[in-house]
Amino acid sequence: MVHRRQLDGQTLVFGVHGALWGNAMTWWDHDTGSIWSQPIGEAIAGPRKGAKLEAFPVNFTTWDAWRGAHPQTLAMDVEAGITGFDLEEMLIVVDFGTEAAAYPVTDLQRLGVINDEVAGVKIAVVSDPANPVRWSVLSRMLDDQVVDLEVRDGLLIDVGTGSVWDPVRGLGREGPLADEILDSLPGFTVFPGDYATFFPDGRVWKP
Repeated sequence: MVHRRQLDGQTLVFGVHGALWGNAMTWWDHDTGSIWSQPIGEAIAGPRKGAKLEAFPVNFTTWDAWRGAHPQTLAMDVEAGITGFDLEEMLIVVDFGTEAAAYPVTDLQRLGVINDEVAGVKIAVVSDPANPVRWSVLSRMLDDQVVDLEVRDGLLIDVGTGSVWDPVRGLGREGPLADEILDSLPGFTVFPGDYATFFPDGRVWKP
């Protein structure tokens, strides 16, 4: 998850607080000492409690796949151990403020794509058919047209025109909608047992 640091015209500076909330990192802001939740970008204690940062769209991918698509990228290289969790155990969360929905990674990898609507926004949660650990959240709107997506013969295809789409970047590759772009939307992962901590009224998608 990636958040904008600007809030009410001020650029905030954060540090790692050290404690976990909902099994996820917390930050503190340097000017007020408020404590923030990393996944939701919201202050959960202190003078700024209730304030929320804007979330940016992100993709979950591998370094090899990213470098292939963006060969000029520079990355910070630090020593790190092997992660202690398995992506297949997680939920992918889409939160638009008035409604939050969660999508089990196991269901997504089995289906390849989930077409849904959250807070009136028509979305698709997509797993790359060529690499199921890569996922993204895309808008299904092109102007006034709604795109319904499915995985067919290992390709991400829209049902209406048969156009082929890049499953991570949302770019039309082939067909009548080639070169069109489905906007990327924010999403992040949580452990199933912690979802209700962040979103007590959130729903979990079921097939």
